[in-house]
Amino acid sequence: MLNREEYIEQAYFFEVISKRLPENIPMQEILEQLRAETLATTKLPMAIDYMLAELKHSGTMYPAMQQLRHYFSPFQTYLMSEAESDRGRFDIRVAIEILQREAEYRAKTPSRQGLFMYEFEALCRNRLTYDQGLAAIANDDHFDEHWKEWILIVRRQIGIVEIADLIYARSWFFVNQQRQLGREVDLKDHSILFDEKEGKVAFANRQNDPLYLFAALQRHLGYPTVPKPKPDDGSKQQILQMTRLLEQLSQRVKLLEEEQRGGFDLSNFYKKQ
Repeated sequence: MLNREEYIEQAYFFEVISKRLPENIPMQEILEQLRAETLATTKLPMAIDYMLAELKHSGTMYPAMQQLRHYFSPFQTYLMSEAESDRGRFDIRVAIEILQREAEYRAKTPSRQGLFMYEFEALCRNRLTYDQGLAAIANDDHFDEHWKEWILIVRRQIGIVEIADLIYARSWFFVNQQRQLGREVDLKDHSILFDEKEGKVAFANRQNDPLYLFAALQRHLGYPTVPKPKPDDGSKQQILQMTRLLEQLSQRVKLLEEEQRGGFDLSNFYKKQ
């Protein structure tokens, strides 16, 4: 896990991208500007250098984020990979806003429960792949072994068992209810991950739309809210998708041209000292 100032700078990084993307500023130019704006005492400027090199090479940032696993979480990388995908089903503006709010939450005193529910809701609201998304969440160093094990159980059972039931069964509310019925729960093989309040909210939302569960947890426990996809006519998103594709094609054409001339110089992709 990173220290607080790193997450503050990450939140600023994503916030600036979120504000400048609608202005149709090329991503490369945005990153170059942010390279000068971010605190030099953090690791973010070095991460931006790496992302810039990857952007010039492939037209995407997520491969660089994947290599910087010590700095960007697997979930952050997964979101960017979906947003930069050629399929273009996931709005990059929404992805950036999700990452901004997540970094803001991490900069405070995030609970594992709050972080998991935020990331899981992001998958639900944006119809992302549960299999890959939950695997990315499970690989986050913020979660201990008990959490990782449970998240992988959720990954296997989601769609068969409701998320409210999965939360309820791992809460102190469930344990206390069982004890009132004269039943003991083996806590060695059944790790309790959620407090009684989360369990109550989950129990009250069984067989309900999961969005009601998310909203109730946010109201009662102050969990972070996930940005909602903004409905529009699709024209802005199409322009952004076309811009990303053109940037990627431009880089590929440059590489092909240099290869035709007898090879290309890898030093062009690294920041000159």
